Amino acid sequence: MRGRQRGSSRDYITGHGKEENSASVRLQNAKPWRRSLRHVVVASLSSFLYGYHIGVVNETLESISEDLGFSGNTLAEGLVVSTCLGGAFVGSLFSGWIADGVGRKRSFQLCALPMLIGAGMSATANSLWGMLLGRIFVGTGMGLGPPVAALYVAEVSPPDVRGTFGALTQIATCLGLMGSFFIGIPSKEIVGWWRICFWVSIIPAAVLALCMEISAESPHWLFKRGRTIEAEAEFEKLLGGVNVKPAMADLSKSDRGDESSSVKLSELLFGCHARVMFIGSTLFALQQLSGINAVFYFSSTVFESFGVPSDLANTSVGVCNLLGSIVAMILMDKLGRKVLLMGSFLGMGVAMGLQVLAASSFAAGSGAMYLSVGGMLMFVLSFALGAGPVPCLVMSEMLPGKIRAKAMAICLAAHWVINFFVGLLFLRLLEQIGAQLLYTIFGSFCLIAVAFVNKYILETKGKSLQEIEIALLAQEAS
Repeated sequence: MRGRQRGSSRDYITGHGKEENSASVRLQNAKPWRRSLRHVVVASLSSFLYGYHIGVVNETLESISEDLGFSGNTLAEGLVVSTCLGGAFVGSLFSGWIADGVGRKRSFQLCALPMLIGAGMSATANSLWGMLLGRIFVGTGMGLGPPVAALYVAEVSPPDVRGTFGALTQIATCLGLMGSFFIGIPSKEIVGWWRICFWVSIIPAAVLALCMEISAESPHWLFKRGRTIEAEAEFEKLLGGVNVKPAMADLSKSDRGDESSSVKLSELLFGCHARVMFIGSTLFALQQLSGINAVFYFSSTVFESFGVPSDLANTSVGVCNLLGSIVAMILMDKLGRKVLLMGSFLGMGVAMGLQVLAASSFAAGSGAMYLSVGGMLMFVLSFALGAGPVPCLVMSEMLPGKIRAKAMAICLAAHWVINFFVGLLFLRLLEQIGAQLLYTIFGSFCLIAVAFVNKYILETKGKSLQEIEIALLAQEAS
């Protein structure tokens, strides 16, 4: 049965050339993005939850430490903030195998489950250990969500708006961060409010789990499993019936139903896919080595050193992050991924240069303040324009369909490892080597990233996933 299904999809290539061309025109005129948008918005809830749980302890940490009896214990406070990163590493590492095993829809629901459990455990915690256990559960969902969201958006979006839809996940992350900040403001005045902050996160997690039940499954995943008729049905949901044949014809060019989905780790790291794995892992590593999470974690400390209140600092950073993400969404399918990435890393490098000047003897008083605060806001804005939303999107586009889920998992696991060490060592390095040298190192990595993107990243704007895969194979052959 599956063999006949698979054969019918290949017939689209050989027997419907003229029909495919005319359907492609109708695809553009019918604006199929309207159909797929609602599915992408539901998937973006996982990114909203990721941002919310990253930021939920920022405003509430003082209240949590007082209520649970570890106030003044900086190690315990640090664990509450960073324990979720350990869970995120585990969730990210296994996300590819889960996404390939049970599909994208079920993976989102599995992402929501530990967030529901972890939020409830955190909200009802009566000790430090109860809080840490809840944060580990939440972190597991945080690690599983982003790679699956990147896969899902790449696989259900029409090529001409895939960049715009990819930026929606970054906007959702920004809204989650800002939402956690505003909900957490009363925690310093209302006893036990921090528990409400954790309970609130259960709502979007439940909505994600329920709405995914009626959302479309990835046609790419279904076709790779040999379920061609179901893939056609999902394309009809996403693009409309008139566009099913050209979409299936395009899908059939590289993907093959009933292929074995078992990809060995050695094949990814040392085999024929080693080059694209190197590109993905290095891009995510450079994203973190730019110092972005050091800025997010410790920006309020820098602002407060100049007498700027922490709530104003957090609001300013959040607004810059959101504005940059919105601009990126507008420009992603106009300028392209590569241009945004290079411009973003270049802007971040210049911003770090301003930080170096602020820490030097050439600047003092209000001049140092304007350079440091302005440089930090410019850094966040530049990050949101490209280095934030593009890496997940462009790697989900560049990775071949056979290895896409598992390769994204490994690349993002590298992201979490470097994220953890940057957050762990930033303050200590700041004390040991000083702000000038540390910011110079971050700025150097930004400039290295510009050269890396220019050499290795393929422009994917407007191309189908199959066209990108063929172009990448040709690039490797040359």
